[in-house]
Amino acid sequence: MAESDQISTDDSYASEAGRQLAFYAVFAILLLGIVIYGLSFVVKLTGGGASGKAVDFENNSITISVAYDPPQLDSMRATDASSFLVLAHVLEGLISNDEDNNLAPGVAERWEIREDGAIFWLRDDAMWSDGKSVTAHDFEFAWKRVVDPKTASEYAFLLFPVRNAEAITEGQMPVSSLGVTAVSDRELRVEFERPTPYFEKLVAFVTYFPAREDFVNSTDGRYASSADTMLYNGPYTVDEWVLGASMRWSKNPYYWNDNKGFLDEINVAYITTDVNAKLNLFKDGQITDTALSASMLPEAMERRWQIDRLMDGTVFFMEFNHRDGRLTNNRNFRRALQLAQDPAELVYKVLKEAAYVPADSLFPSWVRGAEDFLHNEYPPHRSETDIALAREHLELARDELGLTEFPPIVILTGDSSMGLLTAEYYQELYKRNLGLEIRIDAQIFKQRLAKMTSGDFDIVMAGWGPDYDDALTFGDLFSSWNLNNRGRYSSSEMDAQVRIAQAELDPVKRAAAFGEIQRLVHDDVVIIPMYERGVAFVVDPQLVGFRRRSVGPEVDYNYVQLTPLRKP
Repeated sequence: MAESDQISTDDSYASEAGRQLAFYAVFAILLLGIVIYGLSFVVKLTGGGASGKAVDFENNSITISVAYDPPQLDSMRATDASSFLVLAHVLEGLISNDEDNNLAPGVAERWEIREDGAIFWLRDDAMWSDGKSVTAHDFEFAWKRVVDPKTASEYAFLLFPVRNAEAITEGQMPVSSLGVTAVSDRELRVEFERPTPYFEKLVAFVTYFPAREDFVNSTDGRYASSADTMLYNGPYTVDEWVLGASMRWSKNPYYWNDNKGFLDEINVAYITTDVNAKLNLFKDGQITDTALSASMLPEAMERRWQIDRLMDGTVFFMEFNHRDGRLTNNRNFRRALQLAQDPAELVYKVLKEAAYVPADSLFPSWVRGAEDFLHNEYPPHRSETDIALAREHLELARDELGLTEFPPIVILTGDSSMGLLTAEYYQELYKRNLGLEIRIDAQIFKQRLAKMTSGDFDIVMAGWGPDYDDALTFGDLFSSWNLNNRGRYSSSEMDAQVRIAQAELDPVKRAAAFGEIQRLVHDDVVIIPMYERGVAFVVDPQLVGFRRRSVGPEVDYNYVQLTPLRKP
């Protein structure tokens, strides 16, 4: 799920059971309180009540809040969770996800994955929001635009399993040589660069969504910059988009699937990261759902709200800038920072979020290996805090860099309360333990992404969530060709292991490659893991089919229907 920000925020994957266990243990006391209050039987909720506007039965609509205005609604260029959330409601790929988050037919009614490629057969009733058919040519055009160097898509690497995609992005081959062909309006053929058994998982992701060439060209370079410069083929359309303020999604009358997109309208009336403001909006019945911080849980229990919970799949970490000329390009300097901190202290003493757990690895604890969770097959190395050894590494770095004293180090972070609290913790920590001066550069989400892309940071507080349900969604993040590798870390050994993970059909050998990637990330101090994020949240009980997901859009309204509460 690309870039996530540090904001306080019952999935159906059978494979997610392990990731939930630790989370449920943390919530044991909370759940006991819920039982005592009888929340399983009585739900008293202001949201959706007579005084609120969140649930409108007359117009079959709901009102919601999102954290950020989407920076980019061009599916071929989007990189962030906010944009993905919107796109997952207004566009659809060849393969989709059902209500239980299992892969399901989308625009393709059936498909076949082979060792050398794939074939997709498109349905006849898939339409664009102007009433024209979605065809195989729309996918061929979109995929070629993604890998075109002129597009500069940071997610182009996701198409590298397609023949010649990587060479095209590097300018070595023409775009026309991409291994995707619309044999007819209804048949799309794909040639693989290498065997890709997980390809159907990739195809469900935003970057593989279609776009219609004639419409994109008609926008004169303004495609997806406003509501009227987009075409839609998903359950909803964006009818109104006031940048930075609000959006309105309406039911797409041309959408083919009667079992998805039940609402007539979804109003995104509030765009804010302020969790307290969202709580007040929920209490006043102005929005249908909100995440809860730890400090809000007692009030939620007192009000007898139904509290749900989810480990959202995202891991947060400090990412270093590995570019030449940066202090953080020195391994001994990074090693000093690694040894002088403790993720458990951050989580339990500073953030104090019951839904968070300390992170030990780039790979979250839920990621699968060959036959078990990857952490069980390849336990992550946990660096114990050692201030004396950290100072030794700092002195080695000083000698290697030829410095008498270290200049200030800039930490780039978001402007949310969680992002600022985390940055301030490390600012004080590294001053106390290593005598370093840390300066905090707090930016709004869109500007933080821009600075990350340009490399304007020493350290950035970053988060990465899964784009698809496979370890590679984390494992290839620090390959040299991945443009989401914001610090531009480059290692031939890392690249070699990623290549194995991309093409290896033997699950045991593939898991071993992920184990090596995990070791390299730790030993070379590519990042410093901080925490895995969980979320406790409340939802108006008149919403049926609401989902939060660990893989896919963070919040999913595609299956929501309105049901009146039963009177006691």
